[in-house]
Amino acid sequence: MAENDARRGSAVRPSVRFAPMSVPKASDILVDELRERILSGELTEGTTLPSERDLVDQTQMSRTTVREALRILEVQGLVRIVPGRAGGAVVTRPGSDSVVSSVSALIRGQQIRLTALLETRRAIEPICAQLAAEHRTDDDMAALEEINKNIAKPDSSFAEFLQANADWHLAVAQATHNELIAAFMAALGRAIYASTAKEAYGAPESRSLTIRAHISVTEAIGKQDAATAVRRMSRHLDSYAAGVLQDDKEESILVPDITAAGDHA
Repeated sequence: MAENDARRGSAVRPSVRFAPMSVPKASDILVDELRERILSGELTEGTTLPSERDLVDQTQMSRTTVREALRILEVQGLVRIVPGRAGGAVVTRPGSDSVVSSVSALIRGQQIRLTALLETRRAIEPICAQLAAEHRTDDDMAALEEINKNIAKPDSSFAEFLQANADWHLAVAQATHNELIAAFMAALGRAIYASTAKEAYGAPESRSLTIRAHISVTEAIGKQDAATAVRRMSRHLDSYAAGVLQDDKEESILVPDITAAGDHA
């Protein structure tokens, strides 16, 4: 009797279930390791990675896998491929260009509305003015004042005026000496340029308002008066937004293709 019970017990299997398992691609594993070693600083900028053949030998992965991993890293801006016998994959560090590319693609791909850009600028640029007033250098002030001269040139074309306007907003962000803020504002530069490329914005009265606003904010930054810089930048942005939103609140931002010649940053 005891023997039969033991046999019946051994035949009972527990109802254990397993979820489907996702096995990462070999190229993804190699990408993850190389990315971590680059971002951690173990592989410094300018370091040439082993050749494809050596990477195959060292990792025991196929040549196809190694090539795919290097292509992914190149797209991510972590390596650049130098052609020729003495070339290869050279380590690069991510810069503001990668942010510019991503944000521009987001704006174009999602057809971001003008209202979203205006809200983003209203949230960020007054803080840029504050930090610029707190951290600006003599070189920063020289750059802002030179741009203001370009904006005020009476014989400048509309395109030159628009570029100087975008340059000024970027220069304020750079004066914060916060790399992340400066990179993000560089990414918004194309959208700022595109959103102001309107006939009304090129009218003499509109130009005059812009010039006065920029000079006013610049003066506050120069005096390191953060509170006044914030207030004047906010007023400048609100004044512009009030004008463009009358007719364009549902309009998408037509940002130029980042790969096209003559991009505006």
